[in-house]
Amino acid sequence: MSNRSYIEVENISKIYPGADIFAVKDLSLSIDKGEIYGLLGPNGAGKTTTISILCSLLAQTTGNVYIDSTDLYANVNKIRKIIGVVPQDIALYPKLTAKENLMFFGNMYGIKGSLLKNKIHYYLEYFGLINKINKRIDTFSGGMKRRVNLIASILHKPEILFLDEPTVGIDVQSRNVIIEFLHELNKKGTTIVYTSHHMEEAQNLCSKIGIIDKGDIIAEGSPDQLLKKNCNCKNLEDVFLHLTGRQLRD
Repeated sequence: MSNRSYIEVENISKIYPGADIFAVKDLSLSIDKGEIYGLLGPNGAGKTTTISILCSLLAQTTGNVYIDSTDLYANVNKIRKIIGVVPQDIALYPKLTAKENLMFFGNMYGIKGSLLKNKIHYYLEYFGLINKINKRIDTFSGGMKRRVNLIASILHKPEILFLDEPTVGIDVQSRNVIIEFLHELNKKGTTIVYTSHHMEEAQNLCSKIGIIDKGDIIAEGSPDQLLKKNCNCKNLEDVFLHLTGRQLRD
């Protein structure tokens, strides 16, 4: 029987063609089933590269990734069926309506007929968008697009949900409904891996946090554990600045 965590990352590195430095270097982390794991770091620290590797959108240069004790790249088609991905950039077709987008993504997951239509109506109702069901995505606000983007990723009830800054650039109301939904999803058993620049949001949402800088994890633990290890810090933002510095990052 394997002693690996539900998601186990072993010494992965990634260098892009033509680059002088590694985007991620010798990074290891463990995520237990049912956790909400926050991956936090400055711009260019390697968050998006790491998330992209974990959800099989990008191949690592070296190292291994295991999900439920299964090698990710040896079983990529099997594992893709149990994961959902919310990318940082909106991944919707702007000229299609909300319903048309969700029908398209649902069909990709093999969901058909009345089951899919019922799911679409349920989630659009939940996220306050049912009156926009036949409106084109290019007429939506940023917060509305983010909500539809999230719905597209969870129609197939994934066991693991990867989110890369799912609340960036949106209003407080949209952020609140997304965070509340993630809490509810997690209570039902979904493991969540999430990146953000919102420290207070991450402190309240995540059961475990990894702080990444220069392509490697420099601190890891629950929000309370990180505060105890950095006893002069009042909150997660203080911890983050203490560990990564106050120098501007581009």
